[in-house]
Amino acid sequence: MLKLVASSDGALLALRVQPNAKRTALAGLYQDSLKISLQAPAVDGKANAALIAFLAKLAGTARSNVRIVRGETSRSKTVRFDNLTVEALRAKLAEAGVNPQDLP
Repeated sequence: MLKLVASSDGALLALRVQPNAKRTALAGLYQDSLKISLQAPAVDGKANAALIAFLAKLAGTARSNVRIVRGETSRSKTVRFDNLTVEALRAKLAEAGVNPQDLP
């Protein structure tokens, strides 16, 4: 089951990122994390910038409301969505194609 928890500022989501992919897209689940393929290379923060832009578009929020709080230089990351409830993020993920049974 996907790790999606509430925080005092919004919602936290566990991710597994695969840079240098053919295209940027949701790629399913990896253990308890949402796997995301990124076309951007993992050089000079390009993959992190692409990840933030992709997640902001997916969640329908501004890029400034999406922050990497853990795993800046790792494939395993925790991202915080400011001003977004767990329920709202869960709905956005379901709209994007994440299986509702995988959501907490």
